[in-house]
Amino acid sequence: MRTRIHQSVLISFLFAACFHVSAASVKGEPLAEVGGVVITSEEVEKSLAGQLSKLEEQIYNLKRQRIDALINDKLLEKEAAKRGISSTALLDTEVTSKVGLVTEQEIESFYQAHKAQIKGDDPKVRGQIRSHLQNQKLQARRDAFLETLRSQAKVVIHLKAPPVFRADIKLDGAPFKGGKNAPVTIVEFTDVHCPFCQKVLPTLTQILSRYGDKVKLVYKDFPIDSLLPNARKGHEAARCAHDQGKFWPYHDKLFAASPKASPEDLKTYAKEVGLDLSAFDKCFSSGKHVKAVQDDIEEGTRVGVTGTPAFFINGRQITGAQPLETFAKMIDDELGRMKK
Repeated sequence: MRTRIHQSVLISFLFAACFHVSAASVKGEPLAEVGGVVITSEEVEKSLAGQLSKLEEQIYNLKRQRIDALINDKLLEKEAAKRGISSTALLDTEVTSKVGLVTEQEIESFYQAHKAQIKGDDPKVRGQIRSHLQNQKLQARRDAFLETLRSQAKVVIHLKAPPVFRADIKLDGAPFKGGKNAPVTIVEFTDVHCPFCQKVLPTLTQILSRYGDKVKLVYKDFPIDSLLPNARKGHEAARCAHDQGKFWPYHDKLFAASPKASPEDLKTYAKEVGLDLSAFDKCFSSGKHVKAVQDDIEEGTRVGVTGTPAFFINGRQITGAQPLETFAKMIDDELGRMKK
């Protein structure tokens, strides 16, 4: 009951938000004035484009989930009526009776695979594992049965997905890995002292390994001074390394040694990756890349970055150190769109 109430409140909020957006979406419509200077709807919506897009996507996903649930209910009712039984009896026949019981070996395998996250090893814990695995089996069987019913019926969904919002990000001169002319570009806004940025590095390596020249990973600076005040100098130093063609080795040193970023530390990393120290010192001490780092921060803020790491896959945003499959799902979707 709590979930349903929560969803209804969320739906009401999202619909209200989008109603207000659409009501004020006439291009150039004045929304406010300050000393005779007009603030238009176009100006407001342009700055909120990413956030508004997320609201529209949330509404779409909620609607789609409900549509799928109603379709499943109607498919079950139709099949049950055809057999002259109730929907509950139908599920008992086609799902419950056809799912085997969880074995002790399955419980043990699950426990061993997740024991680092499981507290204790007593009958109560194993009972919870048994229940979890049994529910998984039942859900998988139910999904398979519903998929069979759906394949035998004419199901047409008229709900249209909202247009995909894509942030426009400048990439000229930014360090990158992967295919130069890759069909999928992943832009990462990162902070070299951010632990979550460090956590996602193996995932990015996996992405590059899986997709090869189909993806290009582009680096953008986004040091957060209020949280990690010493990171900005590391970003400036990395750009000096980029001038000598050794951005990525220096980048790796910064992350490995984080949060050490004193001038002596930064010079040590330069020496370790084989930079011309005289050129590096001149670049760093002159503040050559102060503006470039600040420009990246301002651009990230413009496109909706509020924390690190933040990613844009062909302009579509993913926030945080997400697992590989979250990235893969969007990358595969982008590659699929290009085939249509």
